[in-house]
Amino acid sequence: MGSYRSRLDIIADILHVAKDGAKKTQIMYQANLSYKLLSKYLMEIVEACLIRFDHEERLYVITSKGRQFLEHYREYSRRHKHVEKQLNDIRDKRRILEELCSNE
Repeated sequence: MGSYRSRLDIIADILHVAKDGAKKTQIMYQANLSYKLLSKYLMEIVEACLIRFDHEERLYVITSKGRQFLEHYREYSRRHKHVEKQLNDIRDKRRILEELCSNE
């Protein structure tokens, strides 16, 4: 089963691809997005000034605000994975306790 990417994950993927400048199709393929989803997210993150379109180079380029987003995202992602693991461990322990309480 594939893993679900959140809105923040998708935005981070797009920004990561555009770190050194990227064309729309390059972002679409490397961020693994459909054209429709890419268009939606590009519009959103251009409006948020996380990325800009360089008309001369015809590339999308990450802005300083976008770089700041990526820095915060890396820390968020690291912590999120750690908390998810802890929650899974707690669920496993609870399941074991529930099984021990049953009379089967």
